[in-house]
Amino acid sequence: VQLVESGGGLVQTGGSLRLSCAASGSIFRINAMGWYRQAPGKQRELVAAITSGDSTNYADSVKGRFTISRDNAKNTVYLQMNSLSPEDTAVYYCNADLRETVGGLWRAMTYWGKGTLVTVSA
Repeated sequence: VQLVESGGGLVQTGGSLRLSCAASGSIFRINAMGWYRQAPGKQRELVAAITSGDSTNYADSVKGRFTISRDNAKNTVYLQMNSLSPEDTAVYYCNADLRETVGGLWRAMTYWGKGTLVTVSA
């Protein structure tokens, strides 16, 4: 299974970006998917998560500005980021809790993408 993020880049304060993360491989079912971020010198933190039933959870710092959504048919999760500030600058990682098929059986696994850099200039 692979998770591939896209959509990062450089944006000015107040701008918007939309991140995408597509999961591929021997996937039986995806449960929760989420976005984490890690700024230089800081620990990785949860930004937003969404369950298979579309329940969402957000970090307090992004509530009202970021929106997480998913397309189950495409095994893809999105993060719409609005009103960006320099404090949002970080590498953003996609995460998926899923069941993958192995030799006709399934097993629960957690996968991470390699990350996409978001830089917000002042």
